[in-house]
Amino acid sequence: MRTMWKRALLTLTAGSLVLGTVACSEEEAPAVDLGGKRVGAMADFAEGKQFKATEAIELGVLYSDHPNYAIKDDWLLWKEITSRTNVTIKPTVVPMSDYEQKRSLVVGAGDAPTIIAKTYPGQEQAYVASGAILPVSDYLDLMPNFKAKIEKWKLQPDINSLKQDDGKFYLLPGVHEEVWPDYTLAFRTDELQRLGLQAPKTWDEVHTVLKAIKAAHPDGYPLSDRFEGKAILNYAAQTFGTSAGWGYNNAQWNAGEGKFTFTGTSPEQKALVEFFRKLVAEGLMDPESFTQKDEPAIQKLANGKSYAISTNAQNLVNDYRPALKNIPGATIAKITVPGGPKGDVITGSRLENGLMISAKAVESDKFVATMQFIDWLWYSDEGQEFAKWGVEGTTFDKDASGKRALKSDIAFGGLNTGAPQHLQKNFGFQGGVFAYGGTTELLQSMFTEEEISFQEAMKAKKVIAPNPPYPFTADEREQATLWETPLKDFATQGTLQFILGSRDISTWDAYVKEAEAKGVTQYMELVNSAYQRFKQKNG
Repeated sequence: MRTMWKRALLTLTAGSLVLGTVACSEEEAPAVDLGGKRVGAMADFAEGKQFKATEAIELGVLYSDHPNYAIKDDWLLWKEITSRTNVTIKPTVVPMSDYEQKRSLVVGAGDAPTIIAKTYPGQEQAYVASGAILPVSDYLDLMPNFKAKIEKWKLQPDINSLKQDDGKFYLLPGVHEEVWPDYTLAFRTDELQRLGLQAPKTWDEVHTVLKAIKAAHPDGYPLSDRFEGKAILNYAAQTFGTSAGWGYNNAQWNAGEGKFTFTGTSPEQKALVEFFRKLVAEGLMDPESFTQKDEPAIQKLANGKSYAISTNAQNLVNDYRPALKNIPGATIAKITVPGGPKGDVITGSRLENGLMISAKAVESDKFVATMQFIDWLWYSDEGQEFAKWGVEGTTFDKDASGKRALKSDIAFGGLNTGAPQHLQKNFGFQGGVFAYGGTTELLQSMFTEEEISFQEAMKAKKVIAPNPPYPFTADEREQATLWETPLKDFATQGTLQFILGSRDISTWDAYVKEAEAKGVTQYMELVNSAYQRFKQKNG
């Protein structure tokens, strides 16, 4: 059967990309009169009220297709969205592996569908100057659920981090009630028990525990990590007062000095590098941790050659426990993120990936209804529960206390393992395009008791506030782009060289000078100038 959707590869000519970008940049965004743009809109739409368009609407969505749960025409998700809202979703399907590149092409050419999903905070900056995406902050009065969550959860500092130089923001993020830490180290708990060791609570204790395991198993590496070291460096760096791995950012906020400094050469970065160098030099951490793919790392754990590995909640259930079944008595569990030189702290925004809206949307006579629909599906309690759990009575049940349970023949994560159907694959719910953000209760409603205990323990940690914003003007963005990637590459390569010992830590001062030669001073002047300007404009 021929699909009813446009499955586009989004192959665009360079000429159309250039013309589209130029055309957008030449248009000024006028003040919009919403009078003629209320077709299909509800006159009484409000927080907590079910949205249903007063006449049928079709909405295009740029859809990132995940290979683990590939999009299907017959998902209950699509049918139910239309049934509840009178809106039919028309996805433009892009493979997840190509999504960022294709998104850039289609937005630049002015051919994006109305809703541009799966966009992380910061990724929208590239599209602001062209005028291709909507300044969504101008239209928050059309989004009562989103506004209510910002107010109730005191999210304004997080939202402020999205503001561009004009004081507006262009991304509607997923929003969480609380910071949600997930990644940390998992240890073979049976081995800790056998050796009389407690789960480590600081990075110094991690070092001590790994030494004890090494003494018992001198031929192996106690820690052989996955994610090419990018996960462990990310969550460790927070506790050292810096950023690295997945979370690396060139600009590091120095609260004492009231300015940004370059992350890659900071004293905090040096301390982080020295700690991991020590682990590698003492044979406690497999040097292949920073280069190997995930599968070899999991195999080393499964073969009893390693005893610790980075994890999130899903990795623990889906990867490690099944892999360890061939070792009698083997058990594995998360530890809380270890404390570091900056204390028992975590950093993290309560914002998650969200969506941009094509600037062309405001030209539609259905614009108000479009914003109401987005507000209901992505930001209402009901919409968020629906996108995550599906349809009560069909995919899940809810008892008198409000506790939800998946139907016994449907699996997801650690729930109903081995059931014949899957919540994502067979029904389309709990996907990465619609389901993110929400209350802590909703977030944790699919967690195992073990994961809820981990989250409760993590609440004892102090949460470090997000860095202040430093949005660039279009000209500054052009300048910054010349420095940002080379500096990031230099810093991440340098970090790896120091940790693996291919560069001695005694050459740190020379490394700092090399960074300066690559434009650190000019880049940081640009960052701090943008920060000061934004602070003066916005307080």
